[in-house]
Amino acid sequence: MVKALVDISDNANTILNIIKAEYGLKDKSQAIDRMAEDYKTLVFEPKVKASYLKKLESIKKERLIKIGGITDFDKKYGLTKK
Repeated sequence: MVKALVDISDNANTILNIIKAEYGLKDKSQAIDRMAEDYKTLVFEPKVKASYLKKLESIKKERLIKIGGITDFDKKYGLTKK
């Protein structure tokens, strides 16, 4: 574990206190760790791939199939009770 002496603004101090209280943390070090993890998830997690977006667009352009109500669906796929 690394120890650091840092100067933070009053606003940052308030935010750390809120994070500390919200998650029931013991000290501001844990609040900073939590904030770093949340930032990592928000910023560094993989984004949606461009190939997936292209595939999604092609799916949106596909012809819709009308199946009617639930009874029509059951009849079409042979799910009616005998």
